[in-house]
Amino acid sequence: MKQLLIVAHGSRRVAANKEVLTMASKVAANLQLAAEDVVVAFLEFSEPSIGAAIDACFSRGVREVVVVPYFLSAGSHVINDIPREIDKARYRWPDKNITILPHVGASGTMAKLLAQTC
Repeated sequence: MKQLLIVAHGSRRVAANKEVLTMASKVAANLQLAAEDVVVAFLEFSEPSIGAAIDACFSRGVREVVVVPYFLSAGSHVINDIPREIDKARYRWPDKNITILPHVGASGTMAKLLAQTC
């Protein structure tokens, strides 16, 4: 079983975090997955943390977690912080697979999306 984990920054504003949860539901629907097959974790200011979300996935019997950094640019969180949290999880779960995909802003379709909004 594979789990998609969307990692967002997190906000002190509850409404901002709920937007990410809504996006995860839409991603699940577009991928024709059950809502519980796409989960969200936050780097800071909200829960669950990346480590807690990964631990929960693997505790449920998931064999692989695919991480999507929900960030627009390759800043310090994408380059340093998220990989550091993933490395900690890999240490705790050496028999499981964790893959980090490129951050959302690196997608070739991001430019098309921005152009459509103008």
